[in-house]
Amino acid sequence: MRFVLESEQQDMADTLRAMFTAADVPTIARSWADGDGESWLKLWRSLADLGVTGVTLPEERGGLGLGPVELALCLQECGYAGLPGPVIESLAFLPALLPDLTADTKVRTAIVEQHVPHALDADLADEVYACGPGSNRLLSPISLQRRDSFDAARRLFDVEGPGEEIPGADFERAFDVAVLGCAAYLLGLGHRMLDLATEHVKQRQQFGRPVGEFQAVKHHLANALLKLEFARPLIRGAALSAGSAHGGRDASAAKLAAADATHLTSRIALQVHGAIGYTAEHDLHRHLTKTAALRQSWGTPTWHRRRIARSLTADPDTAIGSP
Repeated sequence: MRFVLESEQQDMADTLRAMFTAADVPTIARSWADGDGESWLKLWRSLADLGVTGVTLPEERGGLGLGPVELALCLQECGYAGLPGPVIESLAFLPALLPDLTADTKVRTAIVEQHVPHALDADLADEVYACGPGSNRLLSPISLQRRDSFDAARRLFDVEGPGEEIPGADFERAFDVAVLGCAAYLLGLGHRMLDLATEHVKQRQQFGRPVGEFQAVKHHLANALLKLEFARPLIRGAALSAGSAHGGRDASAAKLAAADATHLTSRIALQVHGAIGYTAEHDLHRHLTKTAALRQSWGTPTWHRRRIARSLTADPDTAIGSP
């Protein structure tokens, strides 16, 4: 099966990348980590103007009426830019969960039972939800307690408050869409770290030659690229099979592949950068911490492996990613 993007899909990805580059996302991320959301909210409104905040919502609810493939492309570009904020919650999870949601500029975040125990950036969100297989509620009023976070730009909160049940919420489908979105975001992170590492070894010199000319360095970077490229078709396949009987299994396979590939890429990128990669001032640091956090979010690797194993035990004949 060939997963070639249509011209409109590629144009969407190119437009988002150009927007994120012009907006200077690294500066926005540092402000966001300090609790200053003004520049981030300005960018969020620009994304809403493009229709990104309603990319999968039907046109009658103000959305673009597009599908999981386009959603994955949007979140991959968010990952490449390292865009902070509850983007997976706002773009993937909650639009799939809430039956009456309309496209707007609101920022939404959620606690998800077992998988996302703390609400991301709840203090700057317009709406906070508590979700799980048996209960989905919009919390209001809320009380917040800040928690320590490995990634400074992933601002975590314990949230308490009453809330009424949301009728018609489809938690299982929404969770699978979020897992797919997380996989796409991780793939974008991985490619950004690979690009940073490639640019670094072109500039850094040793023994009078760029480090990138040494065969061992080339092999490391090639291994990272190979791992990322093997994850890409699993994400596209999971996007095409979303909503099918095996959609959850395929989303888990995509998340596993993307998380493992991005984790490997992060280690290689850090190795070729050396000590400077550890510093909080370097862009690589933002991506390293985000990779470590998202690898465990929306289902740990162990949880997804068990889910895939159960599915393959019940049906060993249907290939992963079959549309």
